[in-house]
Amino acid sequence: MIYLIKKAVKKVAAWFKPNQSSNLTYSQTGEDVIVRHIFSQLGIYKPTYIDIGAHHPTYLNNTYLFYKSGASGLNIEPDPFLYTEFTKKRPRDKNLNVGASFNGLEEDLDFYIMSARALNTFSKTEAERVESFGSYTIKSVSKVRTVNLDSVFKQHFKDGKVDFLTIDVEGLDLEIVKTIDFDFLKPKVICLETINYAEDRSEKKNYDLINYVTAKNYFVYADTYINTILVDSTVWANR
Repeated sequence: MIYLIKKAVKKVAAWFKPNQSSNLTYSQTGEDVIVRHIFSQLGIYKPTYIDIGAHHPTYLNNTYLFYKSGASGLNIEPDPFLYTEFTKKRPRDKNLNVGASFNGLEEDLDFYIMSARALNTFSKTEAERVESFGSYTIKSVSKVRTVNLDSVFKQHFKDGKVDFLTIDVEGLDLEIVKTIDFDFLKPKVICLETINYAEDRSEKKNYDLINYVTAKNYFVYADTYINTILVDSTVWANR
């Protein structure tokens, strides 16, 4: 009975937690606000996070809202310029200037810097496809180290516990997600970019990626068309 009372109080408190009513978002289409609401239902207000393909410390960023609340986590960003911005503006975080390996190997690979850095990618095919639309170009190509994600996770999250995982790696999302050992790392909430960039309405939803993660005991909580937010089914059922 005491457990049930505490659980009920926790749920009620989540609705009235201070500073939870603001709709200010730093994400592309409000994903961080949606994720914050999920965490409020779980009683988590300073979630730990991992951001793979973190891009910019504040702009179009899925974790900055939580950083501002006092939370901290790990950012993986292969672009040297953007990585430097993280070290300046997100000093409380752990920031790594590497790429996520999509084959489990640690190696130096070509990294394509686009004229719109949000479209940077390790995929030559993706870079050339984006360039073919005409709005953006490949500015430069440089070698960047890629690392095995499980090794990184075990180094920085030794118990495998993290609240939020967000991934945006332009064309290699499924390959990278497949390298993650979900028996070790089990994020409560995951945000994935599940549509490819296009300017001619030819964009395609990555259902293979969604289905792969739902098979790991996650369900789709929300979809903003560009990104899909998934929640651990067991964690949600026990909230």
